Amino acid sequence: MRCKIVHESGNRIRLQFIQKHMTFQEADLLEAYLNRLAFVRKASVNERTCTAIVFYDPSYREELKQEISRFGYERSQMEVVPHTGREIRHQYEDRMFYHIAKQSIRRLIFPIPLRRIFTIWRAIPYFVEGVKCLSQGRIGVPVLDALSIGVSLLRGNFATAGNIMFLLGTGDLMEEWTHKRSVEDLARSMALNVDKVWMITDDNAEVLVEVSEIRTGDRIVVRTGNVIPLDGTVLEGQAEVNQSSMTGESEPVYKEAGGYVYAGTVIDEGEIIISVKQEAGEGQYDRIVRMIEESERLKSNTEKKANELADRLVPYTLGATLLTYLLTRNPVRAVSILMVDFCCALKLSMPIAVLSAMREAGDHEISVKGGKFLEAFAEADTIIFDKTGTITEASPVVTDVISFRGEDPDEMLRLAACLEEHYPHSMANAVVEAAVKKGLDHEEKHSKVEYVVAHGIASSIDGKKVVIGSRHFVFEDENIRVDQEEREILEKLSQSYSYLYMAIAGRLAAVIQIEDPVKEGVKEVIEQLHQKGYERIVMLTGDGEQTAKRIAQEVGMDSYVAEVLPEDKAAFVKAEQTAGRIVVMVGDGVNDSLALSEADVGIAVTSGAPIAREIADITLSANNLKHFLTLADLSKGLLKRTRNNYYRIIGINSILILLGGMGVLAPSATALLHNASTILVGGANTKNLLLDKKTPIRKKSKEGVFHSVREQMK
Repeated sequence: MRCKIVHESGNRIRLQFIQKHMTFQEADLLEAYLNRLAFVRKASVNERTCTAIVFYDPSYREELKQEISRFGYERSQMEVVPHTGREIRHQYEDRMFYHIAKQSIRRLIFPIPLRRIFTIWRAIPYFVEGVKCLSQGRIGVPVLDALSIGVSLLRGNFATAGNIMFLLGTGDLMEEWTHKRSVEDLARSMALNVDKVWMITDDNAEVLVEVSEIRTGDRIVVRTGNVIPLDGTVLEGQAEVNQSSMTGESEPVYKEAGGYVYAGTVIDEGEIIISVKQEAGEGQYDRIVRMIEESERLKSNTEKKANELADRLVPYTLGATLLTYLLTRNPVRAVSILMVDFCCALKLSMPIAVLSAMREAGDHEISVKGGKFLEAFAEADTIIFDKTGTITEASPVVTDVISFRGEDPDEMLRLAACLEEHYPHSMANAVVEAAVKKGLDHEEKHSKVEYVVAHGIASSIDGKKVVIGSRHFVFEDENIRVDQEEREILEKLSQSYSYLYMAIAGRLAAVIQIEDPVKEGVKEVIEQLHQKGYERIVMLTGDGEQTAKRIAQEVGMDSYVAEVLPEDKAAFVKAEQTAGRIVVMVGDGVNDSLALSEADVGIAVTSGAPIAREIADITLSANNLKHFLTLADLSKGLLKRTRNNYYRIIGINSILILLGGMGVLAPSATALLHNASTILVGGANTKNLLLDKKTPIRKKSKEGVFHSVREQMK
């Protein structure tokens, strides 16, 4: 791609691209491409001027030039992140320009009689809305608008009526723009999640690939507990699909061959092969936007109270207007008060504050599905942590494979990896990773895999039943028996490790020893959560008593419960709620899904099972548990901001009412100041809550950068 350097200074360079016109899509493609370069700190593209400003490491100037010369819109088509908000910004900029231009043209060109007729015509929709509001038994903002315009027209003050309608239109447009931008920002942060999927090749083999590699017509297989990543039609199999996130249905829907399934829904039970109808990015984004705009989960209690308060204050504004007129007999002063209402600012600022906090959470790798969950987290009494993958490392490691009956340990590890790769969990991932490190290829030799939640996996190979899972599953549920020698070996196993037990044809074949170290910084996080006012922090785990006790003491838990099943976790959550506590549940596995859905706030980590992420109300990065502290600061900061909004809005509008009633401000002035203050308050709520905790910018050593560039240029 051809371009020229317009200006260059230090780590900043401005480029002019040689093309007559740049579309929104082309600008998005180019900006995404530049921002993906390892040595680029930040890049922004202006499609109007066909220019780009790039902040980068100047020692890689030549590499930047080579990368730009290699760029092509066609080649990058499938890599761009869709919906950057560029188009919506231009749409509202154009609407605002024409809104102002039409007002100016009318004043310059239209004669006075024609302007008056046009003013009356423009006022009709306001009168209709006012009457409609009264007919519904409400005295709302439309009534105030209609009265202020009507009084001005009755007094023959057409200019004032026109100015009022112009300012109302400007305010409505700005409010809509601000709200839409906040929704778009949040939707983009929620739509950036990337996942993998099992694709069926032409020779019917299953291959794990990135969702972005899937094309229309490809076949994918989705099993129990997994999220359906793409829209499509069921080709084979049957499944119960939880579609509540898309359709609102409370019960799972049965799907079989010929049925249509939606991206983002979850298979509660079963297995299906899907023919993909929509590739990644198509349709998903719009559904996310609709979910945000329509879902009642977005509404926090604070927002609902703000709306109720706004509606209750309208009669007081009308009362102040009537009282002012009775005392002064001055309609101008009365109309000045009519132009001020508390509703606009309250109804704009509260949702914007919530949306902004959710967007800021996304900047810190925290995905929040609704404002009420931030509010509940700020007020929580009990935080419950699952152990494996949450308190302990998300990537435990296999330290030993103890085989029985003369079985080869490597063969046992190979078979275990073959089974475990279908149901990713932290311990399953450890088994698969251990096999990869040893170079043990695990071809699909087994029959259909059956997954028993929180227990284990059952399948068959060469006609022999194979089970792998917890001690409870293998020895109690499956009734696997061991002889005296094997029992002595099992009794000598260290309690400092976790274990997976595997049996073949009813006999114990291997025990896989897994080390599950505590994540770095967990103890400090627990201490700071206590300092922030969270009174009760509990750990639940399916591990044995000794392991649970050691880890709970190590990280500073208030209490723990060992050897729990999924229903036990959910029961514990209910018991805490019955005691009057607001409960947060944190987990990462399929076995945590019941408790996650039962809690006031369910939190999952991104490395966990897809069903846990789907059910959870909040999802955060598993790489650093300190994100909990960020979440706590955000949620408490949001409550503080919403309280401050009340004081600012009531204070500003009360002053405007007072000045209007005293005759200091004319109706057009109070309308202008009211709308301006509404926009300013709404805009102030878009600022980050955590000014001292900005999202860190990626940093690489020069060696690392050079390696990345070299790999990209191959």
